[in-house]
Amino acid sequence: MTFEPGQVVAPSDPRIVLEGQWGHQPGVAITVNSGSRISFWYAGERLQLLFDTDGLTVAPHLWVTVDDREPELHVVDGPVIELSEPEGQHRVTVVVKDVNEHVNRWNPPFECAVVFAGLVLDARSVLRLIGRPGGPRLEFYGDSITQGVLSLSNHPESDGADGTTSYAYLTARAFGATSYQVGFGRQGISRPGNGEVPPGLESFGWNFAGSPAERVEAPDVVVINLGVNDLTLDVEEYAEYVRRVRAAYPSTTIVSVTPFSGKHADTIQAAVKTLDDPNVVLVDSTGWITEDDCTDQVHPTVTGHAKIAEHLVAALEEHTALRRPAAG
Repeated sequence: MTFEPGQVVAPSDPRIVLEGQWGHQPGVAITVNSGSRISFWYAGERLQLLFDTDGLTVAPHLWVTVDDREPELHVVDGPVIELSEPEGQHRVTVVVKDVNEHVNRWNPPFECAVVFAGLVLDARSVLRLIGRPGGPRLEFYGDSITQGVLSLSNHPESDGADGTTSYAYLTARAFGATSYQVGFGRQGISRPGNGEVPPGLESFGWNFAGSPAERVEAPDVVVINLGVNDLTLDVEEYAEYVRRVRAAYPSTTIVSVTPFSGKHADTIQAAVKTLDDPNVVLVDSTGWITEDDCTDQVHPTVTGHAKIAEHLVAALEEHTALRRPAAG
């Protein structure tokens, strides 16, 4: 059956739900972070997802799920992903599997990014309004581990990475939460990340260069898991990062998770104490995983991430107001 173009729907349309760290420019929504999501519901058979891939040198990877089927991998090396389903109502979820960490994804024009340009509906298809996510709001700030790098294998590019296996993604899903999963390979508190990403002290509060991360609502909880990439880290540097998070979100619970390797744990503990902020919680991750749970002694495997998420969910239930939805 030939695709007959009908309505063009912009990314800003309320019938499209964007979750995660998205920056907005005329006609497009842009994310450079794995774990970001696009959701919508349509009635009909066919539609096209549009992406601006001009100038990209490395294609981002997406998971596309229709209804309750298994996700399908799409490497976005062209401007159109076409979906064709039997006549009926269909829920579509698109999740960023990986935005490559080794090329520029911070300073426009990007070499790798997901630049979503909207939908084109078949003349016989209709986009339906779906409810906005109603759960808690979580933000995660971390490095390649939070990004999901090397979770699938030792392959150093996107083939080995998957943001949906990350402890951050799993933890958010456990709480039925809207999640902002911000992970940049190699980044530390004061160390720049790969892909021209500045240090955590400079990148917090930005989607990417020139695009402030503006929130309509403050998150319920912010989880910080930075520090393992810093060659040195002093108390004041870490405390200053937390103060910047606190300045952005005066009433949010901030959870500082020590690196899973234990690196700089004493410094982070001392920094949290100096803040004297009852709404900043220290979570010691010592013993959550071992080198056997990692692909390269540092980056967790899929199983390693699942172990971390299990511990983190329990810690968040203990130290914050978050509660998992009742089963059933």
